[in-house]
Order: sequence, then C-alpha cells, then structure tokens
Amino acid sequence: MAASGKIASFRLPPLPTIGEVIKLYKLRATKQLSQNFLLDLRLTDKIVRQAGNLKGAHVCEVGPGPGGLTRSILNAGAADLLVVEKDTRFIPGLQLLSEAAPGKLRIVHGDILTYRMDRGFPAVISKSWEEDPPNLHIIGNLPFNVSTPLIIKWLEYMANRTGPFTFGRTRLTLTFQKEVAERLTASAASRQRSRLSVMAQYLCTVHSCFTIPGRAFVPKPEVDVGVVHFTPLARPQIQQPFKLVEKVVRNAFQFRRKYCYKGIELLFPERKRPELVEAMLKEADVDPTLRPTELTLAQFRALADAYAGLCTRDPSLFSYEFREELRLNRLTRRTGTPTDPPTPACPPVPC
Repeated sequence: MAASGKIASFRLPPLPTIGEVIKLYKLRATKQLSQNFLLDLRLTDKIVRQAGNLKGAHVCEVGPGPGGLTRSILNAGAADLLVVEKDTRFIPGLQLLSEAAPGKLRIVHGDILTYRMDRGFPAVISKSWEEDPPNLHIIGNLPFNVSTPLIIKWLEYMANRTGPFTFGRTRLTLTFQKEVAERLTASAASRQRSRLSVMAQYLCTVHSCFTIPGRAFVPKPEVDVGVVHFTPLARPQIQQPFKLVEKVVRNAFQFRRKYCYKGIELLFPERKRPELVEAMLKEADVDPTLRPTELTLAQFRALADAYAGLCTRDPSLFSYEFREELRLNRLTRRTGTPTDPPTPACPPVPC
C-alpha cells in the first residue's frame, strides 16, 4: 500500500516550462520531420488520460520532442517511461527531465520505425493474448509524415504478435492528422471509409477520443489533430495472415468509387480473371455492385477466406501483382519479345 501511495503522489519538481526549454536549447520545429510542439500541459494531460490508469505502468512514448507529453505521463504515475527520440536536439531537454524523475525515465536516441520495442521492457510484464492487456502502453504525438506507415507497421506486429505485442495486447494512444483519425474510425458506408479503416478495425477496438485544434500547436499546422485509442482484439475479426488480408483490402480499394469487383479483379492474372472473380465473389456471397466503402468487416472476412481458398488450390495466385503484369505487357509491346512472369512464391496459407 505504501508503494502504491508513493507512485500515486509522485509529481515532477519545479522545472522550466516547455516554452522555456524550447528557448533554452534553441529548438525549432523541423518542417521536413513534420514536427509540431504541443505546449499546453492541460492538453497533454488530457491525451494521457485517454490511455487509462498509468499508475505503476510501463510506457513507451514515441517522439517526445521537448517533453510536454513526457511530463504528463510521469505526473500520471508511470513507473517506467521509455522515450524514443530520433532528433538529437531534444536529448538534452529530455535528460533534464530524467534527472528530475530518477529511475523513471529512460531515453533512447533512435528511430521508432526500426527500434526493437520487444527488447525495451522486462518479460515479466507479459500476459497471454487471451488475458487482459498488459500494464504497458504506447503513447505519442506523432509527426504527420510517420503516423500512417507506423500504425500499419504496428498493425502487422499486432497480427503476428511481435514487437510491442510480444507482451500481449498492448494498448496505443496516438495523435493523427484529423483526416487520418477519421479514416481509422470510419464505419461502412462512411465517406472516410478506407483501407486503413478495415485494417485497423479487424484487429482492434478503435476509439476516437477528441480533436485538438491546430492552433494549439507550435508552429500551427494547417489541419486539426485527432487523438485515437487502440485496444487489440483477443480474436481478430478476420482469421487470415496479415499480408493476405492487406492484399485483398488494398486491391478492393483501388477503385473506391466503382463497384468492388473492379478492384477484386486485380487480384488475378488477366487470362484467369473472369472465372476467378466470379468464383471468389460467389464463395464470399458478396454483391459485386457494392462500393468498397460499403463493404462490412464481415464481408471483407468472407472475401479474405474465399481468396485464401483459391490460393490454397493455386499457390501462384498469392504472388501475382497486377502492376507487374502491366509492366511485362508494356515491355512485350515495346520489344515484341514475350517476357516470362517471375517465379511465384508460396503464399502464407497452406499450400
């Protein structure tokens, strides 16, 4: 009980404000890195509250910058905070915070896209996938240029239970450009429904928390920012390998304003296209005249299962990419010499 009280009552000692830290270390947001500072600690506290109870928790913060969100995480009672910062200029200010919270803040100077988070925390905090999530959180005010590739990478880790998800169903609380946040949470038939919507929602419960106006950031971005919370599902809504699901969803959304069969056609070589598209849609019991944005998760599950069945019968299908066939056809027309397609790889389904 005494230890619990100690964690709950921890507050950082008086420190320079974030604005003063920026002036002290002559920090400027770098446009190429899509950096925007959030200086209002009331807003950073609000982001941290969306993560849930952090007392005694392990936390990884992505791109802490001058440390505004970092202070809110420490003040929320996190016992172990690992920050991953790519920009060397921010390290001295973070070291100042580390000295003010001895034993609580670890600093990694590196790129979150390549950092091995599975090595960043003790194995003892792990929980099995079917249990409640571990006491581990990922929190970050993400630069716009890294947010989408990073969440796609983490979704693949989630599907494979690797990276930060070796510890169990690790929760994420992240900021995105408002339009991206809307795509992540969009339901079927919504204008914002996209590949990102389906990939996130088949693996997670995705919750839109609140919107931060662009004027709250320095420098002010041209868009507002959405805060989104992710909790991995104990049982994904599509039981197929991530790469296979991603391929089906990506092709379905190739022509988002046309009927869904137009994109699904691109899963198959031209010479086999009509019969295979018909077989896949019939097996999935999906109306070919639905738009991709109208397809529900249940329909995407049926499409992925049907495609997996076709790949099992013909392993060469999974390695087929329509762009490669287009390239070879153009080359043949230019040279007049037929070009053999590449040797297919075995798909991640039973061969």
